[in-house]
Amino acid sequence: MTSDTTQTEQQTDLPDLQELITRARVVLWDFDGPICRLFAGHSAESVADGLVEWLQGRGLHGLLTESERESLDPHVVLRAVDRRHPGSDLVAELEERLTQEELKATSSAMPTAYADPLIRTLTAVGLRLAITTNNSPRVVTQYLASRGLTSCFTPHFYGRTQDLHLLKPDPHCLNRALRAMGSAPATALMIGDTPSDFLAARTAGVPFLGYARNEHKEKLLRGAGATMVVNSLEPVLRAVRLQV
Repeated sequence: MTSDTTQTEQQTDLPDLQELITRARVVLWDFDGPICRLFAGHSAESVADGLVEWLQGRGLHGLLTESERESLDPHVVLRAVDRRHPGSDLVAELEERLTQEELKATSSAMPTAYADPLIRTLTAVGLRLAITTNNSPRVVTQYLASRGLTSCFTPHFYGRTQDLHLLKPDPHCLNRALRAMGSAPATALMIGDTPSDFLAARTAGVPFLGYARNEHKEKLLRGAGATMVVNSLEPVLRAVRLQV
């Protein structure tokens, strides 16, 4: 049951959400988090371990520091190798291995509550949507097709490329989306769930709405400087529907 305090907080936040959405003509979505939990049934930790083991099997154990080897995030492993061997065949092969693991994960990915109806409603009221993610665009298109959501975003999918130094928090994928959609940063809105999303949006000059599915993620977002954070996409959906 929702507490009176939580209800009050949601009611207080709703005008702020409406103002944020009213200004937006374009919505840039991060993928893993706001749209789905990609690794809900195929853990990111096991993927990171698999990448480390693959490097060790090739005698490349020394490429990673101890903290990088123990990381629970496959992107940490990928970035670390790219820093030491940028643009190499090794990095390309490692990136492809990560993409294959992400593709496997789509079959057990868990849709984020209210994400599907929010995406459809934003599209119905005339906003244009794009994906700006550190995941492979192949993974994004496979997942969205499984949910019947591809047409809400096509052709605006901006994901990981071979230029790994341009992953968020670099604003590269956001800037690509803005240019392609002919949108000024101030008329866009980014929905993301990590500090790197917030930092990329801030650098690009794009207003930011944080989605935090738990207290830990909210603490990280607010610690990075995000001021508008929701724990559910339901009040965002309500705010959009109130404008119709």
